[in-house]
Formats: sequence, structure tokens, C-alpha cells
Amino acid sequence: MSDRYVREQLINALTKAQAHQPFENAIMDFPPAHYNTRPSNMPYSFWHLLEHLRIAQADILDYIENPAYRYLKFPDDYWPPQKQTANEAAWQRTITGFQADLAALVDVVRDPTRDLYAQIPHGEAGHTILREVLVVAAHNSYHIGEFGILRGTMDLW
Repeated sequence: MSDRYVREQLINALTKAQAHQPFENAIMDFPPAHYNTRPSNMPYSFWHLLEHLRIAQADILDYIENPAYRYLKFPDDYWPPQKQTANEAAWQRTITGFQADLAALVDVVRDPTRDLYAQIPHGEAGHTILREVLVVAAHNSYHIGEFGILRGTMDLW
């Protein structure tokens, strides 16, 4: 299996509609009146869920790229505060930030000078770019699916 093929598949896992709904489809035409709605029995709002996606993805990108990386406190630092709400500007910042960091991860994978299999020098044993990108792809697809399902249960399509 060629390195080029692995990189292509990783990029597809991050960006294509394969076994999951794409981010852009999940958020398309989302009603602003429901940014801060908390679906029944959920401790977070729709915006909280998107902001969690942004924070977690940004954290992994930072982990890959930053030799001075500092671990976030789990789970508190991976979610916005429970009482925090979003207006249109905050909603858009979350979406723009998520998309920018996703594009940066794709650039990392696309760069043939980056060894996907090498230990991240400042990372834990066994942590490679390949591993981190797979974590992002799985985490994103899980929560994007959750967002879509919650949206459907509330008849917000």
C-alpha cells in the first residue's frame, strides 16, 4: 500500500461523505433560534456540541504541530461552559474555526515531507500523525452524526 494511497484515504475520512454525514450538511440551514437549544435529556446545546468539535479538533492539531503543547483538562476544557450561549457571530466563529483547523489537518496529511508513521517528537509513546488524524476523523464523524440525529429528533431539518 503506497503512502500516497494512505494519505488520500485519511483526507477522505476527514472530508468526504463516506460512512458519515459531512459537517457542512449537518449544519446547513440550521435555524438560528435553536443555536442554544438543549435537546431533551442532553446537558449541552447544539452550539455546545459544535464548539466541542472545534475545541477537540484544534487541540489535536496543536498536539501535532506544537512542541510546547500543553494538555487540556478532560473533560472540562473540551466543552464550553454550560451557561455560555452563542449568537450568530459566535456560531459562525465556531464553524469557521472548525473548517480552518480541518483544512490545516488536511494540509498536514497532504504534505509528503511529513512522516505519518513517526512518533510525534513531543508526544506520548505511539502517538503519530496517522493516529491523531484517525482520532479526529472518528471523533468528528461521531459527533456530527449525533448533531444530525438530535436535529432530526427535534424536527429541525
